[in-house]
Amino acid sequence: MQPKYSIELNILMTMSLLKAHGITNVVISPGGTNVCLVTSLMYDEAFTLYSCVDERSAAYMACGIAEETGAPVALCCTGATASRNYVPALTEAFYRKLPILVLTTSQYEGKVGHLFPQVTDRWQQMNDIVYYSTHIPVRINGELDRWHYNVEINKAILALSRYGGGPSHINLATDSSIDFSVESLPQERVIRRFEAGDIMPTISSKRVAVYVGNHKKWNQELTNAVDLFCEKYNAAVLCDNTSGYHGGYRVEACIIATQVQYQSPLLDIDLLIHIGDVSGAYMNLSPKRVWRVNPDGEVRDTFYTLENVFQMSEEMFFRYYLDASDSFKVLSQSHYAKELQQETARLRSQIPELPFSNAWIAQNTVNKLPKNCEVHFGILNSLRTWNAFHIDDSIDCFCNTGGFGIDGCLSSAIGASFVNTDKICFCILGDLAFFYDMNSVGNRHISSNLRVIMVNNGCGAEFHIPACVTKRAGMDEVFINRFTAASGHYGVKSLSLIKNFTEDLGFEYVAIHDKDHYLEYVDKITSEEKRNKPLFVEVFTEAKDDASALKEMTTILTSTKGAIKELAKSILGAKNIQKIKNSFDL
Repeated sequence: MQPKYSIELNILMTMSLLKAHGITNVVISPGGTNVCLVTSLMYDEAFTLYSCVDERSAAYMACGIAEETGAPVALCCTGATASRNYVPALTEAFYRKLPILVLTTSQYEGKVGHLFPQVTDRWQQMNDIVYYSTHIPVRINGELDRWHYNVEINKAILALSRYGGGPSHINLATDSSIDFSVESLPQERVIRRFEAGDIMPTISSKRVAVYVGNHKKWNQELTNAVDLFCEKYNAAVLCDNTSGYHGGYRVEACIIATQVQYQSPLLDIDLLIHIGDVSGAYMNLSPKRVWRVNPDGEVRDTFYTLENVFQMSEEMFFRYYLDASDSFKVLSQSHYAKELQQETARLRSQIPELPFSNAWIAQNTVNKLPKNCEVHFGILNSLRTWNAFHIDDSIDCFCNTGGFGIDGCLSSAIGASFVNTDKICFCILGDLAFFYDMNSVGNRHISSNLRVIMVNNGCGAEFHIPACVTKRAGMDEVFINRFTAASGHYGVKSLSLIKNFTEDLGFEYVAIHDKDHYLEYVDKITSEEKRNKPLFVEVFTEAKDDASALKEMTTILTSTKGAIKELAKSILGAKNIQKIKNSFDL
């Protein structure tokens, strides 16, 4: 019987992407663990194969082929010491920038270090033999694994041409399956990288959006370029408060994109252009295609549908497509940004009277914030709830979403307040985030432009919200508070602890316990008038109210499908829903 492709999925995925990226020359050395790969390559006539017993010579032959053709070449060998013989030629390729893709094969990775014959440790590579190295296991379980290893194979192949080119490495584990019955390769997603001077892909999508993560301060040139791009391509800019974008096509889409029972048809996006860094917006977006634009040129597949990476400045990217816009056909004539802005305003108008909480504070403070101030948010409840509301375009907002930890938000706000003492700097955070960072309040450089709003609900309210695993698993509040939500620390909502601490350090301190008191005092909190002292406002709330407020804001809109899901959860419970999903591999 004539064998076909091996049944091993990592081999099928790798071969599919080799073909898609145009890598068809392969130099093969014989062995046991690479039988499944070699046999599959032999079946596919798209590949030109060369045989060489000595791996050292094989690698140098690949160098010669790459130099002659100017195209990437693959190397394939077995386990044991075979790949060690590639080192001299890969060193040569590294310094001459020759695109050699090394395809080593090995037994199950768990055998490393347990004295199994022909099993060597390939996890660490020398600094100057490959630019990128990855391992693809033979057992790829579920869609997340499939997505991850698709990205890894693409990254290894893209490394061949990055920064002028050079070698890269993929290690493929194998079960040495004897099943060679697969007749066709899977259609694997191809990710490509473009640099300045390359022939760029065309934009011919019906609905285009720009998604901005946490972003450095914008200059006017970039804002103008994005606005003109949106005008030409009928696009919208989807933001949260940390995006820094204040152009005319801004859509603060969190209120739309976090509805748990409703998926707006306006978020059916054909092409999403992704700029910026880590976002705390948690928008529920499923764009059909994503283009990532960043000078680092890294593969960042936040939305699972990355197609192209543009290694260039954002302004260069948008200027290019502005110049080329006459060549591309815009398929939609509706005013996309205006439609989204109207939908956002409509949802905000439907937010009900919320319980006394961080979200209620946001609802009753955002319109009073002084122009040209800046706001720093704590992770995560403060950022998430304030993202549901519009903050004036003159105000820049910040949050430590890079590492996305609880620590440092107050210190960052204090540091920012040092730079321009004429600008009012707000910090809005929870009690755990404050106590984590409270030593910064004693800094002698703090001046009267700092204003802190600390929402003290006595625990990590994050673990009481409906979406958290603790609540979905059906845990009660008492159990959650013991360790997960860290209740009972820091004076247990003491009425004097923070008061004495901050007043002794030169702050004006105010304690607020209810809505009426807050509404009486909010104008003083947000006043543009210069104060004699920095201000610390401690607002006492309940964790259950913070959780309830978030639920009300994320269930403004419903759909039949969403309502059925919620009903099923209430009847069957989250654990049973998960069991059903697992049984159908959903």
